[in-house]
Amino acid sequence: MWTSVSADAVPAADRFEWFHDLVASALIPTALRIERSTDFRAEAAMLDLGAVQVSAFAHSPLSSRRTPALIRRGDPEQYQLALITGGRWWMSHQGGDEEIDVGDMILWDTSRPQQTVAHPGDGQNRSIILHLPKDALPLRSGRVDRLLGRRIAADSGMAAVLARFVSSLGEHGSQCEPQELRRLGSVAADLAAACLAQRLDAYGELPAEARARALRERIDAFVEHHLGDPELTPALIAAAHGISVRSLHALLRERGESISAAVRRRRLERARADLARPGPAARPVHEIAARWCFTSAPAFSRAFRAAYGLSPTEFRQSAARGADGAAR
Repeated sequence: MWTSVSADAVPAADRFEWFHDLVASALIPTALRIERSTDFRAEAAMLDLGAVQVSAFAHSPLSSRRTPALIRRGDPEQYQLALITGGRWWMSHQGGDEEIDVGDMILWDTSRPQQTVAHPGDGQNRSIILHLPKDALPLRSGRVDRLLGRRIAADSGMAAVLARFVSSLGEHGSQCEPQELRRLGSVAADLAAACLAQRLDAYGELPAEARARALRERIDAFVEHHLGDPELTPALIAAAHGISVRSLHALLRERGESISAAVRRRRLERARADLARPGPAARPVHEIAARWCFTSAPAFSRAFRAAYGLSPTEFRQSAARGADGAAR
């Protein structure tokens, strides 16, 4: 589960010093500076995925500097990869000098100096950071060095898949059991390796299982993005990823669910979420059925009842009663 802490529980005059100590223990020792400490706000959360750790930070604008002396004081010997979810950063690291914005990622080596400035945005600066042991990335360190301190745009390819995965950890990590979190740690390391390898044109250096896990995540992201497309078939999914339908089924066999069954389940989940929306946002049942590619309202009703034990109309009524009860 996420372990969360907030500066709100600390006297205003002590918040910056509290956050300085928190960053040193949860991330890396670094020298932080701000203009005023009296109105400083911050919160943080940590998630244990086994060998891989995740931290999420929200804070007022600040600057940081990690010097050789601070590296000697404490070095977890990690690569740390940040996804920016609020505000803007500037980082100088290993010859890189980059401005990074919301949706971008950036990688650094905790064993090397760096300087960072978190600029004000709309509200606090926010980031989610993967802590990756160096041996978790099956790429030669000399290759990885070429990406240190460089902006990684997360708008396509494996970078987009990785950013989506990191964001989902922030949203849903607290709902996972310990054994699930350890599996997610392996997935996080594989996706990070695949993202970096793609940018280095070194995908073939990854172990076969790491490539397979990364491909499964790419397929999942593709399916989620195209759930509303009635042409989403195993043949289309396979062709989009350069594999045969037979290879697609073999790749996903360990999940115990066919790709067609997975698509149907995810469409029903989306429909269920639509049915739970109250008031003006509510759509007629037949529109929801069509939106998620069910051929008719009766076919949708049968599939929905088989999955959830209620008809779509019964579920909507139950959800409305639950919302009314919570509002009272």
